[in-house]
Formats: sequence, C-alpha cells, structure tokens
Amino acid sequence: MPKKTLLKKFLIWRIKHISNKQFIYIVSILLGFTSGVGAVIIKNTTHFIQLLLEKKLIKDYLTAFYFIFPIIGLTLTYLCIRYVIRQKVSHGIPSTLYAISQRKGFMKAHQMFGSLLTAPLTVGFGGSVGLEGPTVATGAAISSNISRMLHLNQATRTLLIGCAAAGAMSSIFKAPIAAIIFAIEVFSLDLTLASLMPLLLASLSAIITSYFFFGNDVLLPFRIEDEFGIQHVPLYIILGVATGLVSIYFTKTYSFFQSFFEKISSPIKRLMIGGLGIGVLVYFIPPLYGEGFDVINNLVQGNPEIALENNIFHLDLTSAWVVIALLAGLIFFKIIASCFTFGAGGVGGIFAPTLFMGSITGFCSAKILNTLNFFTSNISESNFTLVGMTGVMAGVLHAPLTAIFLIAELTGGYELFIPLMIASVISFSITKYFIPHSVYAMELGKKGDLITHNKDHAVLTLMDIKTVIERDFVPVYLDMTLGDIVHKAVVKSNRNLFPVVNKATKELEGIILLDDLRPVMFDQTLYKKIKASDLMQTPPAYIMLEENKMTDVMKKFQDTSAWNLPVISNGKYYGFVSKSKLLTAYRRKLIDFSTK
Repeated sequence: MPKKTLLKKFLIWRIKHISNKQFIYIVSILLGFTSGVGAVIIKNTTHFIQLLLEKKLIKDYLTAFYFIFPIIGLTLTYLCIRYVIRQKVSHGIPSTLYAISQRKGFMKAHQMFGSLLTAPLTVGFGGSVGLEGPTVATGAAISSNISRMLHLNQATRTLLIGCAAAGAMSSIFKAPIAAIIFAIEVFSLDLTLASLMPLLLASLSAIITSYFFFGNDVLLPFRIEDEFGIQHVPLYIILGVATGLVSIYFTKTYSFFQSFFEKISSPIKRLMIGGLGIGVLVYFIPPLYGEGFDVINNLVQGNPEIALENNIFHLDLTSAWVVIALLAGLIFFKIIASCFTFGAGGVGGIFAPTLFMGSITGFCSAKILNTLNFFTSNISESNFTLVGMTGVMAGVLHAPLTAIFLIAELTGGYELFIPLMIASVISFSITKYFIPHSVYAMELGKKGDLITHNKDHAVLTLMDIKTVIERDFVPVYLDMTLGDIVHKAVVKSNRNLFPVVNKATKELEGIILLDDLRPVMFDQTLYKKIKASDLMQTPPAYIMLEENKMTDVMKKFQDTSAWNLPVISNGKYYGFVSKSKLLTAYRRKLIDFSTK
C-alpha cells in the first residue's frame, strides 16, 4: 500500500508540475537507458558463456562440441522456461507487434526478464539465431509495464514501445538514425514531430549507454575504400535481384518450419527434433554456430578462408569455386539452422541470420562475377558484402529504409548510398510481390490483425468489436402471431428492428423491420392470421463474431448500406451492430490514436 500511495502522489505532482509532452520526453530518455542496459546484459552474458565454453573450460575446441553445445543450451532454455519463468517466452518482435495490435500495448511482466535469461542460453551455447529480437522485446516489455504503471493511454504506450525498440537497436548497432527508422517502419508509428522527438531522445540515450559500456567497439568495423561508379549500377541491379530471391527463400523456409513445429504438440518432441537438427547442422557446418558476426566480419574484410577454415570436408580454399560452393551452402542452411533453433524452443531473433545470409549473398555474387571476369575491373567483394546485407534485410524485414541507413551508419559514411538504395528497392519490391508481409508480421497479417501505416486500417484493427455490439433488441420467435409481436415486442422496445430467433436452437432466422409492421399492425383482424415467419426478411449481411475483424465489419456496412447488421456467435444470435455506434467508436479511437 505505501508504494501505491507514493506512486499516486507522484502522478498527482507530475500532472501539476510537468506537461504531458515533457513527461513523455523524460520517460523516453529513461526507456532508452533501460533498453541500452538490457542490450548490455544480453550481449555480455552471451559472450561470457561463449568465452567460458571456448576458452576457459575447453582449451582444445573439439568439433564434437559443436554438436553437443546447442543441445545443452536448448535444454537449459527449456528448463528455465518450464521451471523458473513458468510462462511462455514469445519471440521478440512478433510478440511486440501482437501486443500493440491485439493487447492495446500491454505486455506481461515476465517478458521483461524472460529473454534476458533465455536468449543468452540459446545463443551462447551455439543456437543459430540473433540477440536483436530478444533485446527489443525486453525493452518493449519494460516500456509497456512502465506505461501501465504510469496510467498512460494506448497511443502513448505504443509510442513508448517504439522508443524502447529504437533504443535497443541503437545500443546494439550504434546506429541511432537507423534505429529510429526501424521503429517507424516495423511498428508503423506515425512520423510526426510529436513522435520523432521521443524516438530521438530514446535512441540518443541508448547509444550513450552503449558507448559507456562498450566504448568505440562496433559490430562491423569497416571503412569503404573502393569507390562507387555509375558503371557499377547494372551489377548492383543483379545483386538486388539475387538478394530478393534469397529473401523469398528465407521467408518461405521460415514459414514452412514454423508450421511444421506448430503441429508437434509436445515440447519435449520439439526439443529433441530441433535440438538434434541444429546439432547435426552445426557439427558438419561450424560457421552456423551462434550469431555468425565473425563470419560476416571476415567476409567484409575479404577473408573468406578464415570463415570457412573449419569446414569438415577440409577442402582446398584456394579455389574460388570451392569457396563459392561452401558459402552457397551457408546461405542454404543458415535459415534451416535458425528454424531448428526456434522449433526446439530456443529464444532469439532473425535479424542476425538476415545479415548473415545477406553478407554471404553479396560476397558470393561478387566472387562469381570476378571469377567469370564479367567486368573489366575487379569488383569490390567487401562493398557487395555490405550491400548484400541491405538487400536481404530489406526483403525479409520489409524495412528498406532501415536496411539502407543501418549499413550506411555502420560503415561510417554514405559513399555506398546509391548501391544500398538500388539493392534495397529491388529486393523489397520482388519480395513484397510474392510475400505481402514480413517475417515479423506474417501471422498477424494473415489474420488481418496487423497495424500498418494505413491509418484507417490501423484504427479499425485497434477497435474491439465487442464494444460496439448492442444487445437490447427484443427478439421475436417464428411462431409468434402479429398480435404477439405488437404486444410483446413493439410495445416494449424502443427499436425499429426485431430479430426473429428460433426458440429451440437460438439461431437467427431473419429480421422484421418496423416499416414491415406498419401497414398491418393496426388491423386487429390480422393479429392471429399473420405470423413472424410471414413478415421477416433476410438480413443484408451477417457479422460473425469469432471470424470477422473490424475491417470486415466496416466493409459489410459499406457494401450493404445497412444501418444495423446482426451478430452471430457460434451459430447463434448474439446482438446487432449499428452504423451510428460503429462510426462514433471509430471517431473516438481515431482521436485517441492520433493524439501523441
């Protein structure tokens, strides 16, 4: 009780002394800091586990441990979720999108620490996934629970979740502008001055936190040396097409394995199948172990032989075609390894696998062109590696601007801005044509629950259909006579519409309008001759409570021009939705959605 009293006193003081805008700015700075700290904890814990396994406990790193470690990590993750957290730990960014679209921005408290415990166990022991998604989910959950504690409205909660996401990405990559764009693109935030300032403050706070803990270290230390020329445009167009095809493969494979593992009800079976799958893959292909940023850095620096030196086949890496074949194998198997990790119950993200596959796609494309002497001068394999990451990221995540600015910021300049734009636009366009939603938003998109930059669609998605259903209509039964209808329904109702219901099954048989009754209701000689079944008509459309979304409901009103439509729940009559109430609720939600 004292804590609640103290919080209440603070909220009263805040209302009196700090404007809402200033308060959001302060909270966004705090969330940037907490997201940065979350990134530091997840990243350092993961690297500590990796260091402990590779250097401290096992000095001679045997190949067999590539098979054992991922299984151990996934088992520990399962035990942690089952006996410590005791709640499902959802995948990072998809769970955040679900909270925004379906839970009004509320996230459960355990999500604040769930990924902190499980992601390092998954990735530290070699799970082939990334840390970015869990970091974003941790920051978003902290933001959601702080917003709930401070009694902030839904629009502000959504904005602050975006601030936490921007903070997490800014801290991880030290790319504050790309982090802001990421929050806007992925979480469909409105780009206004009111939303931009909190995002900027959160991103700035997070990157300062990152510099405090990590210094000047960056994930991809690189400086562009080979300049871009107009003659290179056709080559980057080819790369854009290649990354688009890889993006489609990535998304289709991810979707297939997700459906496959969802059909397995037993978590133990999923752990066994996924654990053995990732163990076998990592044993035969060691570069798939963990996030894979070492491989990316070796490719960016032009040293593929270092990335491939652990290949179990001991092939001659002086042959360009051998290198190309091995790297192509990494492209093919990386997403499969990631899917096995997820399927086994591992906690991680797909951001790192996206960068991994993109870097190899770019490097392979340049290597092939150089080996075939396709171009008169030597093509920069390092530049293609960077641009390849942009292409696959733009295609898989459906976030072309994030992809462009992230690589531009990571490389410390904008010399490759035109190639980044070319590959990003082409890859995104190709992938979007075949796959309408990103990996993050795939499930929500299929169900029509996804928040998008289309404000009308976003507002309808945020509305709850049950809040607009009216249930005070007086029902009429099939065998009721006109006299019964007048005395038992018309007299007692202030409505001009009556549902005709089957008394036994509660199913809706039709509707009777007051206009249908007026010509006969005053002729008492007809009171026993006419029944409800003679007067009723079929409704212009039905609203299925369990199936229809608010977007469907609005479309039905537009198509039928009706003022009231009946609602059916599990095959039985439930109530009505009126156009006037629907539009009133829509207007209120629009005002709330637009108020930042």
